[in-house]
Amino acid sequence: MPQTADEPDAVAVRSWCSLALEALGRERQAIDAINVYPVADGDTGTNLYLTVESAAAAVEAVFAAHATGTSVPSAADAVRAMAHGALIGARGNSGTILAQLLRGMAGVLAEGTGGDRMRLALDRAAAWAREAVAHPVEGTVLTVADRAAAAAGQAAPGADTAEVARAAYEGARAALDATPGQLPALARAGVVDAGGRGLVTLLGALVEAVSGRGPERPYEAPVPFVPVGGDDTECPAGDDGDGGGPAFEVIYLLEAGDEAVERLRARLDALGDSLVVVGGDGLWNVHVHVDDAGAAVEAGVEAGRPYRIRITHFAADRVHARPEPARRAVVVVVPGDGLAALCREAGATTVLARPGEPPASGELADAVRRAHAREVVLLPNDAELRHTAAAAAEQARAQGVRVAVIPTRAAVQGIAALAVHEPDRSFDEDVVAMTSAAGATRYAELAVAERQSWTTAGICQAGDVLGLIDGDVAVIGQDVPGTARKVLDRMLAAGGELVTLVLGENTPPTLAEALEQHVRDGHLAVDTTTYRGGHQGAPLLIGVE
Repeated sequence: MPQTADEPDAVAVRSWCSLALEALGRERQAIDAINVYPVADGDTGTNLYLTVESAAAAVEAVFAAHATGTSVPSAADAVRAMAHGALIGARGNSGTILAQLLRGMAGVLAEGTGGDRMRLALDRAAAWAREAVAHPVEGTVLTVADRAAAAAGQAAPGADTAEVARAAYEGARAALDATPGQLPALARAGVVDAGGRGLVTLLGALVEAVSGRGPERPYEAPVPFVPVGGDDTECPAGDDGDGGGPAFEVIYLLEAGDEAVERLRARLDALGDSLVVVGGDGLWNVHVHVDDAGAAVEAGVEAGRPYRIRITHFAADRVHARPEPARRAVVVVVPGDGLAALCREAGATTVLARPGEPPASGELADAVRRAHAREVVLLPNDAELRHTAAAAAEQARAQGVRVAVIPTRAAVQGIAALAVHEPDRSFDEDVVAMTSAAGATRYAELAVAERQSWTTAGICQAGDVLGLIDGDVAVIGQDVPGTARKVLDRMLAAGGELVTLVLGENTPPTLAEALEQHVRDGHLAVDTTTYRGGHQGAPLLIGVE
């Protein structure tokens, strides 16, 4: 990418992410509307938007880390952050392929910039994306990426980055218009490929980011093609979205080695279709359509450590057979898979937040959409997510959903609110009751200090166990059990009827037994409930109602 005193390369990467997100925000509904392949579930535009939103957030985090200095990040840092953000935030088939496209480009652009590097970046992106798909199909985003790379390669010798980007954009446009002639499912529906249209949008944003002006010929969808004859055997099962394909979409991030991933590919390929596995260096994003969702997840467990697992039932989400929306639903952000399972059993739609990786507003808005209800109560369970949740609610309200955000600041407050949820009473009454239950719950968590620092309870040393009550450090201890007892005593000194303990993945169950006994011995008439939180970061979460 061009480097000048006014626009260093990292700034061009940041601009590309911002422009792409803005463009996909304008076009995602139109892209959703033409989504007929591989499954007509009407979410390609949304998935691309969420994937780019995650990429943009990662780039912004790199810039924020340099905010106190006078320099900007290097181009290498910015493009690697973009690719990593897309990988961990990839949604759906289209988003997973896009993550691999960006990863391929980042591997080249991190080593240098300029027109020749951009040619090579686009070529590698197309090749890597095709390799990531188990059974590539022509007439899809893969074909559009191939043609974009080929057109970039044919740009005039010595062409700069902007000229190469424009050539790629024009090649992608031409390839997109030709997709209905390559894929019968598109011709029958009279549309171009949705993923390919999203890629054209991204390349248009790239042109603007590196040249300062958008494409001379903004893309406009061609006149609809006349649907062709032929039965459904012309395409693989499920291409037309009529329900003949696998029942579930399974997506998860996976920490695993290369050899384990190769075995996983073979196993998942036998289980279903639309298999895409992208990533590398120990971190992968896995996407597959299957009838046995449990088997797909188990395959991931055998290969390594899967997390951020998302399972979508197509029968409940296809645009051609969508049930009437439920009256009310609850969307909950949870810090661990154990609490996610608990909340799902209670009927809630969950969003998993890994430590240090909070969900973006688009992900929360997507969860509200997946809840498929006329009224939704959103529980962010984190003070830092207040504005994110508000933005998500505004997106959902623009689509006609009534949304109330209860400002829960911890998972235990969300559990308390969910416990009193009653969908049969009026929306306002339900929100008031849930808000009251959350507000009556004090919260605490234990954490391990990473370095010496000042706290509201004094100076802590690296390795000390910190007890935070309502967000402030109240106790500094040497071990988890002793610190937990002191935190409980402080919280119960002001009264309480119910203690909730949420144990982290590596916290022994004997701790819960010891703390339950401590509460019984020192605080009469106080009940204790314990849950396994899974991989939640903190060894222990505490709630007192």
